[in-house]
Amino acid sequence: MTKGYKIFLVWVPVLVWMVLIFQLSAQPAKDSNKLSKGVTAHVVETVKEIKPEFSLDNANHIIRKNAHSFVYLVLSILVSHALKGSAVLELKSALLALGICILYAASDEVHQVFVSGRGAQVRDVFIDWAGALVGIGIYKVVGELVYLVRAKRNSVDRLL
Repeated sequence: MTKGYKIFLVWVPVLVWMVLIFQLSAQPAKDSNKLSKGVTAHVVETVKEIKPEFSLDNANHIIRKNAHSFVYLVLSILVSHALKGSAVLELKSALLALGICILYAASDEVHQVFVSGRGAQVRDVFIDWAGALVGIGIYKVVGELVYLVRAKRNSVDRLL
């Protein structure tokens, strides 16, 4: 397998995830709200067992904004991994991953201007940015832990 093909393969999950985000953003407001209320209804049923006053209307907004954050958390992890697979330096890759996610979030909001019942909200870009930042942090921490475990395993293997 060539180096170029390997680099292409690490970017495929990023592109697939971006298409998913685009598809979700392309839903008219009515369809998007129906989807999120369906997900929210399942969450509310579970939470009501602990907190009976919790309602669908209260939860829907919270679930929607957390979904924004979550999809960009995942995107940033995928982008970080793709950049690592593309041999981009570590600090540079964190900044580049964040930049890619912010640009995609901003373009996603512009895209929503052209979707029935939807609109661009700068606040959503900040929510997406926060999710991306957390995702990059998770990726870096997990990567460091994996490195330390492997280093420790290698040092133990050398002793044997």
